[in-house]
Amino acid sequence: MECRPGLWYVLDVGSLLGLGGAVKGDRVEIVVDTGDGTQTYEVTATRAGRRVEVSTGRGIVEVSEVTRTGTAVRTARFMASRVVALVEHPVDTSSAVLAAPMPARRTAVH
Repeated sequence: MECRPGLWYVLDVGSLLGLGGAVKGDRVEIVVDTGDGTQTYEVTATRAGRRVEVSTGRGIVEVSEVTRTGTAVRTARFMASRVVALVEHPVDTSSAVLAAPMPARRTAVH
């Protein structure tokens, strides 16, 4: 993909894993210069089927939590000149994590 100024580019964290782009637990961490130091923000895919998209264009970095249908649930916007770092943390999809046993359900004793 050729990057040119003024155009919007979308990077889908979940699609990098080959999971269709919709992975609960994906998160993007944004570090912003505040003048006195830095402040860290985080956008996370909070439910199954949601993904986190990052787009940049015209001096703005936009990070959105998006549903399967493409509707933005939550959006964070930052001036690109103030963004120090943007770190993507895809969910760990190793077989050990996916095959982890569910905790036993507690039943009421009568």
